[in-house]
Amino acid sequence: MSAHSTGGEAVKGVAAIAWDAHGELEVLTFDLGGERFAIEATLVREIVELLPETKVPGAPALVDTVVNHRGRIVPVADLRAAFAMVAAPPTAESRLVVVELTLDDETLLLGLRADRVHEVVTLAEANSEDAPSVGVRWPRAYVRRLVRSGDDVIVLPDLAAILAPALDGAGAGIGE
Repeated sequence: MSAHSTGGEAVKGVAAIAWDAHGELEVLTFDLGGERFAIEATLVREIVELLPETKVPGAPALVDTVVNHRGRIVPVADLRAAFAMVAAPPTAESRLVVVELTLDDETLLLGLRADRVHEVVTLAEANSEDAPSVGVRWPRAYVRRLVRSGDDVIVLPDLAAILAPALDGAGAGIGE
């Protein structure tokens, strides 16, 4: 068992998931590069249409732009860069999911680009598993869990692991 299951051992480098007492988790689902992703609904502050972005010279590809969101400068993360997906132009369904994260004891707002936002759903821990060590094209450390939901497999990304290089390197001060 993993840290995500009752009584399990921690999977090194993977953030714990706050399943409730019934082994459930409310998440916002969204599409990116033809894949279905989900983040905890409690992290989501707002879903907005795409805003004009300003490039940040020298910033890592993952967070190389910022937006003015309600008078605050908010970095925008394109998870495509982390998951080695091909860049795609925005469509009428593209959205910016504004989340509030606490990373390295710092709370920050971050915009996540999404091709399409779906809905808030409840996922069951019993339908989840660790990403396999082979057969997945993404860095395993970036995937907290894979969850079966109907015919879909939903990826729960590890935003802390994905953003760590940006926080440690050229992107130090992200969200300030």
